[in-house]
Amino acid sequence: MTLKYQHFTAVLLLICGSLFPSGIYYCLCVFCCAATRMSELELEQRMNIKFLVKLGKSGNKIRQMLVQVYRDNAMKKTTVYKWVKRFSEGRESVTDEERPGQPATSRTEENIAKICQTVRDNCRLTVRGIEIK
Repeated sequence: MTLKYQHFTAVLLLICGSLFPSGIYYCLCVFCCAATRMSELELEQRMNIKFLVKLGKSGNKIRQMLVQVYRDNAMKKTTVYKWVKRFSEGRESVTDEERPGQPATSRTEENIAKICQTVRDNCRLTVRGIEIK
């Protein structure tokens, strides 16, 4: 199952969850797992790129290897080349650097925990009834 399919499934379950209250919790679990897995895959691929750059592999060869291993979930070609360049220039960290300003997303571990707890406390909530205070 690809991440794209999981995202589609999560959206579908979110819609159905508003019709069937017991489906909300399942929907949130699927969506959270898909988002977490995507982040893990991205970091894993960055570590692999770093390793292969140190072995002297070219960006094109690295991209081919990632596609061979990760198939549909492989990084895009331009992203691979961007990370190859960074690691070739001596970068050691595989995580994103902190940036100033408002976060691009409100999906944090704290918010995920709050939503999961809210759904566990009252499984009859609708999607509109879930609000992070």
